[in-house]
Amino acid sequence: MHTITDWLGGLSGPVVYAVVGALVFAEDALFFGFVLPGETAVVLGGVLASQGKVSVWWLALVVVFAAITGDSVGYEIGRHFGPRILDTRPLRRHQARVGKARELIRNRGAAAVFLGRFIAFFRAMMPALAGTSRMPYRRFLLFNVLGGLTWGIGFTALGYFAGTAYTRVESLIGRAIALLLAALVAVALIVWHIRRRHRPDAPASAGDNHNAQDNDQDRHGP
Repeated sequence: MHTITDWLGGLSGPVVYAVVGALVFAEDALFFGFVLPGETAVVLGGVLASQGKVSVWWLALVVVFAAITGDSVGYEIGRHFGPRILDTRPLRRHQARVGKARELIRNRGAAAVFLGRFIAFFRAMMPALAGTSRMPYRRFLLFNVLGGLTWGIGFTALGYFAGTAYTRVESLIGRAIALLLAALVAVALIVWHIRRRHRPDAPASAGDNHNAQDNDQDRHGP
């Protein structure tokens, strides 16, 4: 995750918009979510927006547009190619989840397009399955737009505020550590000073003891 963030962070603003938008579009239109979920790219883009590298407003607009158009392309692929897309190699290992997605469409109708937007695998498959089931495009488009707006703005904001909160926490932790170190140094100096004041006097030297004995003999005689 940090590697992807660092890579995106090294790109210019327009390229970040293009990369995030392309990943969101490819997830919905080309089932690219099996490699990198679109929501991951959106959240990372939001984090970069919190760092001032891109505009959060433009990023949200790009994400919403890419989500809606990607779903529309996925719908057309499903409508034109039908059940044949379910026999492709990437989907053969996911027949159980494909079955659950088709069941969701049967039970919820066009609302499944909106609900599927918030589940990674369903987000990639639902548009094509809606087209395969011959769902009327106007109904599909309505829930596609609603889902794209809610999901796109929501996950962009999630990444933005998560990045802002992390920066604040990191700053607070840095200050706390600095204050703690300063307190430890102050305590160490105080302890050292107290021990130095209460240290017992050093024992007298051998020369001092000899002079003291001579003085006693002079006062008391032989």
